[in-house]
Amino acid sequence: MTEQLRLMAVHAHPDDESSKGAATMAKYVSEGVGVLVATCTGGERGSVLNPKLQGDPYIEEHIHEVRAKEMDEAREILGVKQSWLGFVDSGLPEGDPLPPLPDGCFAVQDVDEAAGALVKLIREFKPQVITTYDENGGYPHPDHIMTHKISMVAFEAAGDPERYPDAGEPWTPQKLYYNQGFNRARTVAMHEALLSRGLESPYAEWLERWKQFDRPERQISTHVPCADFFEIRDKALLAHATQIDPDGAWFHVPMEIQQEVWPTEDYELARSLVDTSLPEDDLFAGIRTL
Repeated sequence: MTEQLRLMAVHAHPDDESSKGAATMAKYVSEGVGVLVATCTGGERGSVLNPKLQGDPYIEEHIHEVRAKEMDEAREILGVKQSWLGFVDSGLPEGDPLPPLPDGCFAVQDVDEAAGALVKLIREFKPQVITTYDENGGYPHPDHIMTHKISMVAFEAAGDPERYPDAGEPWTPQKLYYNQGFNRARTVAMHEALLSRGLESPYAEWLERWKQFDRPERQISTHVPCADFFEIRDKALLAHATQIDPDGAWFHVPMEIQQEVWPTEDYELARSLVDTSLPEDDLFAGIRTL
């Protein structure tokens, strides 16, 4: 394929791009692939999860600006481009029954109307491949579920000149994937590897929670080898200082164990307009030869 390859990763909040598929993006950037992160919301209602920064009055008052600066730093580390779709964070409702979502937030928008912003970005950037979340959002945050919804509409609509006629010249993406990095097989493998080395595993609680949900296993189709870029992934994640505790469980697993036991990031092929053979090791499988 003589045309430059381009990948668009659609995420709900700033920091999601660094915890889901970041090493994959850094790998493709190193190969000359154009990579754009589309961030749906500004993360305005996200909690400060780093205990060292909790209670900081400046952060609490200016969380939108702080998270935007964190996104800028992560973007530079990963070497990607990034665009805001401009929606407002819905927050994660808690309680029983759950409270209503805030007026005007991302998750209460009309899906077809909200997808227009993503269609416009797709037509401008012209990606052959898009990554997003599955119908469960990866986890049931309303913004993640809404991200899935608009991604599916935009993938189908971007190449149709009859839809969103004011959003630019039509462009048809060829493949769409769901991020599935937190799959059960990887989690079990990492858990057992840590225990076999006499180390404490942060995954025991995850596995117990999984037992409580009767959810079928996702069909992982694509394993992208990117272990050499795990350190870049972690640097980008740490750039989101309000969201990540540098002493937390996320960083307890030694890098050499991660690279040895599970050296890939994993995806589920959800839509494809090209022929490809599964399993894959490349998001552009079937496209490079066009």
